[in-house]
Amino acid sequence: MSTKRLPNKAIILACALLVLAFAACTQAQPTPTVTQMVAKETGALAEPVTIRIAVLPITDALPMYVAQQSGYFQAHGVKVEFIPSASAAERDQIIAAGQADGMINEIVATLLYNHQQVQIQIVRFARVASAEWPQYYLLASGKSGITTVEGLKGVEIGVSEGTIIEYVTDRMLQAEGFNPEEIKVVAVPKISDRMALLSSGELKAGTLPDPLAFLAIQQGAVVVLDDSRHPGMGHSTYAFRKEFINQHPEAIRSFLAALEQAIGEINAAPEKWDSLLSEQKLVPDPLIGSYQVPQFPTASVPGEELWNDVLAWAKAEGLVQADVAYQDSVNPTFLP
Repeated sequence: MSTKRLPNKAIILACALLVLAFAACTQAQPTPTVTQMVAKETGALAEPVTIRIAVLPITDALPMYVAQQSGYFQAHGVKVEFIPSASAAERDQIIAAGQADGMINEIVATLLYNHQQVQIQIVRFARVASAEWPQYYLLASGKSGITTVEGLKGVEIGVSEGTIIEYVTDRMLQAEGFNPEEIKVVAVPKISDRMALLSSGELKAGTLPDPLAFLAIQQGAVVVLDDSRHPGMGHSTYAFRKEFINQHPEAIRSFLAALEQAIGEINAAPEKWDSLLSEQKLVPDPLIGSYQVPQFPTASVPGEELWNDVLAWAKAEGLVQADVAYQDSVNPTFLP
């Protein structure tokens, strides 16, 4: 049997064409960037989702600004847009209108959102009062003559009613042995008014958050009690609209992963953030340079015991009428 042979040139040409075709199919991929490598490892989104946060000018928000400044949000594949809110009431209006997706709030506020149907979910602690780092301070006016907890019995204490401020005030005094009849609160919703009335002596006592409590102390107020004596009562949380969580679960996961990096950076060097605190107006200017940034909690959510205690208080105050299930309102599944 005869075999027909291809000419040598034809064989070489055929081989060359095969090599070129193979090379075209197996071209080397470009070296991935750091952002792409982080995205691959963390499961960050290929198409960045924009997360809108209604943010108050409070120290609790510092980790978000650090995550933005350090590029952690970008590295994890999300864009974060801050929507300034002057007050909790304005923040809640922005969320209710769907103009923001998330916020820093606390359990009392979440109960009020969810008492009829689940509208938001807590996904992480923002801050937690500890034995070393108090968050709320019960202050007496320097003109009141009150210097001890006992001196507060029957004295009107300025608070914002139906908020974490009133909850912490009640629970701290109860833990100090006060009975309900000995605890008197008066509604002074605006913190600026509370500070002014304390300074003038028109208000004998009031509860203020960190860092504004320190400004009041500079102006002559006296610390009578703070939640470092009763850790775990004072807190704040990150919460998101349930609709947004359902639509963008990976964006929430990426947001929290970036936040965790920022918190690690802050806790390792809490003294280096004065310029950012001043730039974002998270701390009053007179305190810049002397204010100590607190340690922020690592990835965690409020426990069921704290939730149930706040719920019991809210029901007793008439803020909610029925139970609100912990499992429906607190979602730990996105924590890194």
